Amino acid sequence: MRARAASAPVYRDRDLPVYLCTRFASNVASLVQSVSIGWQVYELARTPLALGVVGLVGFVPMFALTLPAGEMADRFDPRRLLVVSLLLQAVCAGLLFALALGHIAHVAPLYVALVLSGCARGFSGPATRAVLPLLQPPAQLPRAIAWGSSVAQIATISGPALGGFIYALGPAQAYGSCVIAFLIAAAGVLSLAGRRMPIDPTQLAGRLERVREGVHFVRSRPVILGAISLDLFAVLLGGATALLPIYARDILHVGPGGLGLLRSAPAIGATCVALYLTRHPIERRIGARMFAAVAVFGVATVVFGLSRSVVLSLGALIVLGASDQISVYVRTALVQMATPDAMRGRVSAVSTLFIGASNELGEFESGITAALLGTVPAVVLGGVGTLVVIALWMRLFPPLRSLDRLSEVTGAATAPG
Repeated sequence: MRARAASAPVYRDRDLPVYLCTRFASNVASLVQSVSIGWQVYELARTPLALGVVGLVGFVPMFALTLPAGEMADRFDPRRLLVVSLLLQAVCAGLLFALALGHIAHVAPLYVALVLSGCARGFSGPATRAVLPLLQPPAQLPRAIAWGSSVAQIATISGPALGGFIYALGPAQAYGSCVIAFLIAAAGVLSLAGRRMPIDPTQLAGRLERVREGVHFVRSRPVILGAISLDLFAVLLGGATALLPIYARDILHVGPGGLGLLRSAPAIGATCVALYLTRHPIERRIGARMFAAVAVFGVATVVFGLSRSVVLSLGALIVLGASDQISVYVRTALVQMATPDAMRGRVSAVSTLFIGASNELGEFESGITAALLGTVPAVVLGGVGTLVVIALWMRLFPPLRSLDRLSEVTGAATAPG
């Protein structure tokens, strides 16, 4: 009786708002730090390749740790794992704060700090996605996902803009504010309750085998694999975020404050869509709408790449973010609805690895392409490449293309791919 009572769900009304606030604080801090590092690296090195290396040094540790972190999120309480990640990010921000006070003249110490940040994000991605389903009953989970996306996008609006303006006061002020925000987020996660599933260690397979189970789960379900791989290649090719410091400084001439606005613009469109989806979830033609949204993402990337107008550039980035949010919503809902509780950490880790690869490797790819071809051709080529990927994925993943309702995801997901 005691064991049964201890494992019973403890859903509290306050937990979802607290979770959303911690996610907001940590996302804002990450984005303030990202904008600050981007401007600082380009100011010191003045080459697109240096910006590309920012993505590479963040990706390598995240790639190495994400899948093991997903296994740990299934083996242990993901709330504890998330707290450790947030504290590690606070340490990274503290190191950047110390470097800013020392007025460094080279980018190498910044890259070292980014390795630590990549380690922290390798743990935070799977843990963050595994925590939310423990805080809400299954019937309320889709709406909670939409609220989570809305809060994340609001943070993505305010974080870069705030980062640009704080950085204008000095890099130390920017990094110091990140330390405080990460610590606040860690304290919030410590206060969460929700469902706590008892785990019998004798029934657990070896760690490597459990990681393989998560990978196999995704590979054997073409709807999930198609959705997250489409996002990977679209952002890998079409992501222009890494090159925004060049646009802000050398093409649009808007300074660090303008860089913050450019980084915020995609989130303005994404937030509008995310808030709309909290009241009007997508119910029909899920797959077709996802492909259409990614196509708009590719076209908006081309328009931004060719633009020389600040207004047109901001408008293209807003449309880009709005279309990307539809893809994010569909992918997140598919993964959460189709994954059993016992595998949420590992499946979230695979999804996080795909997403992280698209963002971080996309930055590296953009930096190399810009160094070889020029900044504008790199962005335009990436947008065209996204459209090519859509055409290929519509042929490779017909179950995703024909998916009508989210309620079909279990049946659609069981077909081997």
